[in-house]
Amino acid sequence: MPPVPHLELNDGTTLPQIGYGVFMISPEDVVAPLNSAIETGYRLIDTAAAYGNEEGVGKAIANSDVPRSEFVVTTKLWNDDHGHDETLRAFDRSADKLGLDTVDLYLIHFPRPALGKYVDSWRAMVRLREEGRVRSIGVSNFGVPELDRLAEETGVVPAVNQVELHPMFPQDELRAAHAERGVITQAWSPIGRNQGLLQHPDVVAIARAVDRTPAQVVLRWHLQLGVVVIPKSERDDRIRANFDLTGFTLDAAQMATLGALGEQRCNPVPGTLFDVS
Repeated sequence: MPPVPHLELNDGTTLPQIGYGVFMISPEDVVAPLNSAIETGYRLIDTAAAYGNEEGVGKAIANSDVPRSEFVVTTKLWNDDHGHDETLRAFDRSADKLGLDTVDLYLIHFPRPALGKYVDSWRAMVRLREEGRVRSIGVSNFGVPELDRLAEETGVVPAVNQVELHPMFPQDELRAAHAERGVITQAWSPIGRNQGLLQHPDVVAIARAVDRTPAQVVLRWHLQLGVVVIPKSERDDRIRANFDLTGFTLDAAQMATLGALGEQRCNPVPGTLFDVS
């Protein structure tokens, strides 16, 4: 397969545009599909403290023949651990479970604005980066006001904001705000959350036209927008297909058709699977 495209982050490092997510894969079951993903060529691996499978992710990486330097390992600070010192302790736990001295990308999972501690957590993450324990730092599920507050109060702009994003929820305004601020957009649930996206007639028609699967078409849409994707599957065939995104392109009309699907939604997309208050 052709090389995976990389995007440059605002801290000078780079991030593969195609990654593998392990959300809702049990600790007992995560090693096998992750081994398949690594064999396929995935090097960006996305986990989180809340997923409960950091140990399995670390085991798969440690047992791989791929050099550690080729991996970009992401994990996330959970809601219960906001605060400066709490963040440092939470990072130690995650790094220990992963078996890593350095984490490549550490994210605040949710801002929890009602708690009011995400700036304190961000200061701790800046410290971790300065100490070399984290390569890059970012956030997840943040809005523009929270992004701007981090920058204003610490002088450090997040490298990444990982948010729900797909053609039924294209996040046009947020993506534009990211571009203005030098923040890379990363998509969780890039092929939707059982909302019928892959069965949508427009998606199916485009897939037939380019001789690809509907999932590949949707993921390619993200890549051409400059978005990082972290699709998750436990099936070998889908793991391979989700990685095979660089051998075709969508034309302007196809991109526009996919980008307009959000306007056709009858029901709003739930904002999150977690309590973020």
